[in-house]
Amino acid sequence: MSTEDRPPAPRSLAEALRARGDASLGALLRSRPDLITPVPTDLTQLATRAGTRASVVRALERLDRFALQTAEALAVAPDPATYGELLGLMAGDDADPAVVAALPHALDLLREQALVWGDDDRLRLVRTARELLAPSPQHPSPTGLGPTVQEATAGMSPGRIQEIVTAAGLASTHDSVSAVTALAGLFTDRARMAALLAGAPPDSLDVLERLVWGPPYGQVTADPAPRLRWLLDRGLLLPTAPGTVVLPREVALHLRRGLAHRAPEPVPPVVETAAVHRPQVVDSAAAGQAYTALATVEELLKDWDEGGPAVLRAGGLSVRDLKRTAVALDLPEPAAAFWVELAYAAGLIASDGEADERYAATPAYDEWRELPAAERWSRLVTAWLAATRTAGLVGGRDAKDRSLSALGPGLDRSAAPEVRHRVLALLAGLPEGAAPAAGSVLARLRWERPLRGDRREDDLRGRLAEWALSEAELLGVTGRGALSAQGRALLGAPAAPAPGPEAEPSGPGDKLPVHHHHRPAPLAPLSPADQAVASAAAARLLAPLLPEPLDHVLLQADLTAVAPGPLQRPLADMLGVLAEVESKGGATVYRFTPGSVRRALDAGQAASDLHAFLAAHSRTPVPQPLAYLIDDVARRHGHLRVGAASAYVRCDDDAVLSEILADKRAAGLGLRRLAPTVLAAQADPAGLLEGLRAMGFAPAAESAEGDVLITRALAHRTPPRAAPEPVPDGPPVPDDTLLAAALRAIRAGDLASTTPRKPGTAPAANGELPRTGAAETLATMQAAVLTGEALWIGYVNADGAASQRVIAPIRVEGGFVTAYDHTADEVRTYPLHRITGVAELADDAG
Repeated sequence: MSTEDRPPAPRSLAEALRARGDASLGALLRSRPDLITPVPTDLTQLATRAGTRASVVRALERLDRFALQTAEALAVAPDPATYGELLGLMAGDDADPAVVAALPHALDLLREQALVWGDDDRLRLVRTARELLAPSPQHPSPTGLGPTVQEATAGMSPGRIQEIVTAAGLASTHDSVSAVTALAGLFTDRARMAALLAGAPPDSLDVLERLVWGPPYGQVTADPAPRLRWLLDRGLLLPTAPGTVVLPREVALHLRRGLAHRAPEPVPPVVETAAVHRPQVVDSAAAGQAYTALATVEELLKDWDEGGPAVLRAGGLSVRDLKRTAVALDLPEPAAAFWVELAYAAGLIASDGEADERYAATPAYDEWRELPAAERWSRLVTAWLAATRTAGLVGGRDAKDRSLSALGPGLDRSAAPEVRHRVLALLAGLPEGAAPAAGSVLARLRWERPLRGDRREDDLRGRLAEWALSEAELLGVTGRGALSAQGRALLGAPAAPAPGPEAEPSGPGDKLPVHHHHRPAPLAPLSPADQAVASAAAARLLAPLLPEPLDHVLLQADLTAVAPGPLQRPLADMLGVLAEVESKGGATVYRFTPGSVRRALDAGQAASDLHAFLAAHSRTPVPQPLAYLIDDVARRHGHLRVGAASAYVRCDDDAVLSEILADKRAAGLGLRRLAPTVLAAQADPAGLLEGLRAMGFAPAAESAEGDVLITRALAHRTPPRAAPEPVPDGPPVPDDTLLAAALRAIRAGDLASTTPRKPGTAPAANGELPRTGAAETLATMQAAVLTGEALWIGYVNADGAASQRVIAPIRVEGGFVTAYDHTADEVRTYPLHRITGVAELADDAG
């Protein structure tokens, strides 16, 4: 393209945005959704919003390390800078090939993010970004560079400047400006600068070496040492305040061989492979973890079935209740907190909202329990992927030094879903069966988001990644550290890359320390609809790997039953009533006790029912000791009857009642004989039942009609509760429909604000609506109907929102104007009283 055909260079960010196509503007609004909330009226407002401090900080935090290094280099480059100057700062005198290859992409990214604008011969960093990244004494630059010679000599006396110029071997000048220019020219001339430093004392060069990579500031006394005096006399160090000197930027760049950064990082760190397993081993291990996850959540909810722990006044679980839950689950407290938070995120538990507020299962839990195991797992992991509540923070302190409790406030971290997804995406880029080195995953994430990851006082992103790796293993998304097939499907990831020869295991389950240099393509988070499809696919892959529920147990002579695998739900529920769980694992051991048998009888089972149940579900004969235990407890069960008097005890055998009265342990029950077969008590029926059972009897409760009461554990449920909504990390990314509508509105508003007006009709200030009286507005409209000319109007809608429009009036009547609206590309009718003013367009307005 010739110079004459080349479009004029943009003079502002707004002009640069105006030259973009819809696809480019759409990419900007997707990557920086805060710019579209609310929709800007035109491209000038969009550019203004893109330059605000909050928006620029947010955009900088989302740059990878090399793109950020490029922006930092532009902040210390001349404004505007050429591409050659930027390349020199990034690649140095040696022109690092990796930097040369990566810089165009980084610059394109900064342009797309509207952080840089202008052609390659006039690159400009957005002013706010330059203010944030440029070096200053209060905010040192990440480059370690100091101020330029011109900035450092500002305020210095002209005589002192001339002394420095002369000592540096330059001719004196008539003014300070030319003197400073000459000094800066010396420092940027490689040959002359090398000659100057060749005569420097070795001690002086040591001083420069200590300052060259930053910080560039140092302290000096009122009488500097000779090595410092040599540098100060020649301007290689310049005073910035009493007792403080600085290494000028030009000098540092010469010593660095042109590099703005000590170690440019154009290529992301590789994710190293720590171990390799056969894919079948990974999938089987992950399936085992998935089964354990389901069992743990069910055990937690079973423990809270009749009403869980109380809700603290400030919300959440108390430390004591978390410890009790951890003991019940036989887990460490951090793991118990994770399962509690996961059940809450999945909508399976919530507070009941009662006056004495407690946590309990929700009605959704009952629906969840009826699903097939693989679908129950997919519900859990889908909730985990999207949850912003972070269980790893439990036990820590918030900004006000208050303790963070499980299920309590303050646990939301909006970055958590993005970090989880990114960690799993990195695993998906490894060969099938490859487990990553955790340190290399963290290094990669820090490269992708350096501002957040390098905050040593709170490396939240690093901690989120560590928690994501451990939680994925707990849930069975990974197995032995490698992403499973069902985990890959959960992300909607393509097939894994084939492992290289160095990554092949030498045998089943062998682990080889190898390095993987494959760079995976980024995986975008799925939409809710796509995530539902991916979760269903993951469940289908997991289902064949889960053990089939069994319909039998193995009864043993020591009053135990062994379940060699997961049991069908009716069998598991009945055994949970009839026996106590003694140990868990691959096989569950149940123990039968008098108390557990009595519990089954209290639940309405007869002895014959229990015998039939055990005979039907045991692969071994029912042991005689167990049959005797059931018959013995059943023989005594219900022999005594307890009802409400306050309470009473009746028994056909008056000798038994006499035995109770004579027992010292009955003193606290307040018993007295009403009749040979009836005792009255001051205790309530429940207390009387417990007291008699503690004395070794087996009483049964009865109703007012004298019937035996069948007692069952009452499942306590909350009212219907929705799962907690994740806290978004800023405005949501606009969908295609919203994006298309926003672009149309922005283009329309821009057309209205940039259309040329006739001289004398332009508004007083850029963006201000035209103002004319009602009579002038009506007359101009009527004239435009006759001539067919287009007009520029200001309009305020019923909500009070003001806008500018370009219209071609068709008809004016009844206080309304009907016109073709060029900005909306349709015919519309406007009330005249809502039009603030009208202006004619220039004759050549297109």
